[in-house]
Amino acid sequence: MLPDDPMDVPRPELPRPPVRRAEVRDGLVLGYWRLGEGGTPLLLVHGFPETKRIWARNLGPLARAGFDVIVPDLRGCGDSDPAGDGYYDPAAYARDLHALVHDVLGLPHCGVVAGDVGAAAAMDLSLRFEGFVTRQCLFNTVAPALESLYREAGIEPDPPIDERPEFDYFLRQGRDGEGLIDELSSESRRRAYVAAMYGHRLWSPPGSFRPAEVDYMTEPFARAAALRAAAAVYELAFGRRPLSEPPRLAETSPVPTLILYGPEDPLVSERFQRRMALAFPDHAGPFVVRGAGHFLQWDRADVLNTSVAAFFRDLLP
Repeated sequence: MLPDDPMDVPRPELPRPPVRRAEVRDGLVLGYWRLGEGGTPLLLVHGFPETKRIWARNLGPLARAGFDVIVPDLRGCGDSDPAGDGYYDPAAYARDLHALVHDVLGLPHCGVVAGDVGAAAAMDLSLRFEGFVTRQCLFNTVAPALESLYREAGIEPDPPIDERPEFDYFLRQGRDGEGLIDELSSESRRRAYVAAMYGHRLWSPPGSFRPAEVDYMTEPFARAAALRAAAAVYELAFGRRPLSEPPRLAETSPVPTLILYGPEDPLVSERFQRRMALAFPDHAGPFVVRGAGHFLQWDRADVLNTSVAAFFRDLLP
């Protein structure tokens, strides 16, 4: 049972673990958290408008469950350097993540948990580096581009994003990212822009984020360069930014996948569940996580933590 008022639920202090930094490739340095060394490697990948901080309620519980939890900031976000090559796309993210876990930390494989843009990076990672991702948990993201497969199954497409008012942020970031950053000319304006996603845009149930928690999530976006880097991936949809290489986002995947869905999300329709079940034939779920929206790992951290531990149970030490 969910509490009647999520604002009344006691919450732990917002963690600020030591930030580790590592050069992953071509001089790019990623910032990351790590907890539970010696456990089963588990990579947590954030999306937009997030940094590694969105995993604050998962880091400790998953480490205690037996995972070696690795939580990076994607290139240009949080404590990671901006991309010197200018690439912000799933393939570039995937190569960074593989270099961090495999090359820097010396781990031959890992599990992955991801949503939003992070899930796109995870999909690419699991296909680009065969055998590297042992299992994955994906939620509230864009399903692989397999439109003919979905049509054959009778799954209707979602309306175009330019006909959905809730995607105004997507259109602006994708079509006029530079103009947007110019308008958001102060730290307070940039943080207020990001805060809307955690507040009145209702990407999560009301009360999911208290004011101090919104501040915690928006703090890394005070810098114009950080917000610009985080939003850059949206330019790919409009051909305004080149790809580092073709992404692996139009294939079915053999990787065992736990599919979760937070229904309190205006961006991801319920069709997501059926699409993902087709795109990931070896799957558990899809499971609807009531009381969760776009930020499922925060909204229902308890469900995500226990579900992931159960899905990986036979791999835990």
